[in-house]
Amino acid sequence: MSRQDQLQVIFLGGVGEIGKNMSLLECGDDILVIDCGIGFPENDMLGVDVVIPDYTYLVENRDRIRGMVFTHGHEDHVGGFPFFLRAIGEPDFPVFAAPLTRGIIEAKLSEWEGLPTADFQEVQAGDTVEIGCFTVEFIHVNHSIPAACGLGIRTPLGSVVHSGDFKIDHTPVDGKPLDVERFVAYGDGETLLLIMDSTNAEKPGYVASERGVGDRMQALFAEAEGRVIVATFASNIHRMQQVFDISSRLGRKVCVDGRSMLRNIQVASRLGYLNIPPDVRIDLDDVTAYEPRQVTVLTTGSQGEPMSVLVRMSEGEHKHLKTQPGDTVVLSANPIPGNEALIWRTVNNLCRQGARVIYSAIDNVHVSGHANREEMKLMVSMVR
Repeated sequence: MSRQDQLQVIFLGGVGEIGKNMSLLECGDDILVIDCGIGFPENDMLGVDVVIPDYTYLVENRDRIRGMVFTHGHEDHVGGFPFFLRAIGEPDFPVFAAPLTRGIIEAKLSEWEGLPTADFQEVQAGDTVEIGCFTVEFIHVNHSIPAACGLGIRTPLGSVVHSGDFKIDHTPVDGKPLDVERFVAYGDGETLLLIMDSTNAEKPGYVASERGVGDRMQALFAEAEGRVIVATFASNIHRMQQVFDISSRLGRKVCVDGRSMLRNIQVASRLGYLNIPPDVRIDLDDVTAYEPRQVTVLTTGSQGEPMSVLVRMSEGEHKHLKTQPGDTVVLSANPIPGNEALIWRTVNNLCRQGARVIYSAIDNVHVSGHANREEMKLMVSMVR
């Protein structure tokens, strides 16, 4: 069989792994690259900061790459792009990404020096682009970051559907549910392959709606007698939107700290994905000017990262913010496997200092962005 008659998918990061998401779709002489993520080291990888795919195959076949597409802006899907550019040199192919995804990538690239310039082309869900022999349609999905897309990819030999990271949320914060119609359309056609995985593949049922977290947060904020400190993923724009909205309704001011969170809030606000109510946000230096019950702190550190804001607060090493009795600390994230020891150490330190600590194992303060088993079944049924 000649290469012109072949269609193959290569997972450079290994589908199903936590991080390092990077897939190649090859048809004839054309290569389409999907995502470019990083992974995070296991406990026995001493001295390792991040894990990246092996780009050797792409470097050796760079003249066959017709384009790269990004499904969304999470680190495990975009974090490897600076390393990829450094390996491959000046790319002579376009890079397609939604505005928020592009903004996150470009903010990341700005922290590097001497990298080649990528030819970014912005797309929205519903757009279709021609990339070599591939016709790629971007399909809106729900996830824990806005502007997430699945992909419908038509090739001369048939279609491939790439779900991207998704869940099925019927009441999403942004009011845009997953585009069932487009996935069903591929099910009605000659779809050869569905590429899909989820970290929740073994969990029964459905993932709860993001709005449920907002309802519970509202109650916790209302009953808190002191400061409310919310630690969540820096990319969870919908969660941050709810924190700003609830704080505004209850007369609280919001202080934000954490480098990655500040960067993402700036990008998301500029592009219209995050709308901060007027006069609700304050600077770190202004926190002490308000009574504790008037303050919300939005920050990083939900995974117990040693240099994160919440960890430094729990250890009394933050310059401006100290944990104090009466604080309500909300860990609005599930533990990433391998981080449990760091997280519980942080929880213990917070409790020792008199804080009330709420986390997902004991209260409804987080929902996943990844499909449970029944949602994966629905995706299979739609695409058939």
